[in-house]
Amino acid sequence: MIRTTVIKGDNEVLFNVPMKERHHPDIKWFWVDFNVPTEEESRLLEKVFKFHPLSVEDCLDEFSQRPKVDFFEKYMFFIVHAIHQETLNATEIDVFVSDQYIITFHQTPVRELNNLWERVRKDEKLRESPFLILHAIIDKLVDDYYPPVYQIEDELNSIEENSKDETINELMEYLFEVRTELSSLRRTILPMRDLIYRIIHSERMSNLSEHKVYFHDVHDHLLKLSELLESYREFSADIRDNYLSFNSNSMNTIMMTLTVITTIFMPLTFIAGIYGMNFHNMPELEWKYGYFLILGLMGLIAIIMVWIFKIKGWFGLGRRYSKRKHHHIKMK
Repeated sequence: MIRTTVIKGDNEVLFNVPMKERHHPDIKWFWVDFNVPTEEESRLLEKVFKFHPLSVEDCLDEFSQRPKVDFFEKYMFFIVHAIHQETLNATEIDVFVSDQYIITFHQTPVRELNNLWERVRKDEKLRESPFLILHAIIDKLVDDYYPPVYQIEDELNSIEENSKDETINELMEYLFEVRTELSSLRRTILPMRDLIYRIIHSERMSNLSEHKVYFHDVHDHLLKLSELLESYREFSADIRDNYLSFNSNSMNTIMMTLTVITTIFMPLTFIAGIYGMNFHNMPELEWKYGYFLILGLMGLIAIIMVWIFKIKGWFGLGRRYSKRKHHHIKMK
């Protein structure tokens, strides 16, 4: 679907004007939105508007392009990204802009553009220049980056608190899902930050000189978002390392307990093995109280070894660690 808005010289706005009238003398500038266009409608980018084949190719490419800006003789070509609030998938929006027009092209519906389309009807400020529309598009896209970023903060706090009393395996699985979401957001937000930086500092954007103050504000938002993402990455890494360390220490405690038990039973097994050989020339086998003496010896050895291990602090280490561990974390 193609929809058209034109701004007349007296700042009047008209919708759904035929594209063949876009060059009428009374028209100041126009906005054409290719909203999920058909293949035939997509060809108009090159046939009617005479855009460069490379920029048209970027629009029609089935793979999402990285946010960028390209400079051509009569227009500038931007690729920006919207974020789906639930899946966090990036939606590409292609924008052609000059003093006379702004053309937006997107192969999936974009809620932010629909809202902005209605704003033009009411907000006269937006009708002053196509570059204000460009800023409004980018500003709205960036504003919509905040909810998923703050949602990740809530998820990390939930993992750290473990209010649902989940096991470490469940928490680690949840944590890696959150880190995947962080990576997805970074792949969109960081390139957008670099794009706005280039818009602000490029000498080839003389048309944007009077609007750069607006883009400075957008860049500040993206800087804040990128800093939040980096802090969340570090936070998630700390949580991961803490859980891995706790898991490792718990395994060490289990192995230490098993080692103590094994070590205590080693001499007892040795004694039992000797007297289980049943040789005829073993005088101890003929003792009346030999069985009870050997059992007593084995018990004494076990008591002495437990006492030695206790002096060395093997049992104390296990108790001290158990007091420090978080009561709400369960081990599998």
